[in-house]
Amino acid sequence: MESDAARWELAQVNIARLLEPLDSPRLAGFVAELEPLNALADAAPGFRWRLQDEDGDATAIRAFDWDAGTSAGVIVNLTVWASVEALAAFAFSGHHRAVMRRRREWFEPMREAYLALWWVPAGHRPTTAEAEERVQHLRAHGPTPRAFTLRDQFPQPGLPDALPTVSDDWKCPA
Repeated sequence: MESDAARWELAQVNIARLLEPLDSPRLAGFVAELEPLNALADAAPGFRWRLQDEDGDATAIRAFDWDAGTSAGVIVNLTVWASVEALAAFAFSGHHRAVMRRRREWFEPMREAYLALWWVPAGHRPTTAEAEERVQHLRAHGPTPRAFTLRDQFPQPGLPDALPTVSDDWKCPA
């Protein structure tokens, strides 16, 4: 019999508002890191899937245009993981962490939610429209089972502990 954990996977979306177009010299450092970071994610324990185009990344995929503001555009990272722990292990790993410490060089600071997590049935691959709805829901309602964060987590559907988990361990490094 299949365990409850095997029936669910964790979808994750995060967005960033670009300070300049991707082909600008200012963004060259970020663009140079895309392929290595994607390869690390693809090989990470618990990784299931990521949104990508024929070039192997998602930078050309149009989504979240409603959130662009005055930026040079929005880029989206949409992935699926086996668990919150698998995602966090990758997100806070050495190379990914080092690159994200430089994010202020490339992206506008965002005061509102730019990352959302939610549980999906195993094998489901979320769309950008689904991801946009989850970010909007998180912004409007805060963390709920429909859309939550690494800091304010909710268990997989059907598990007995329906209360959120709040952990200081999941803070994104500065």
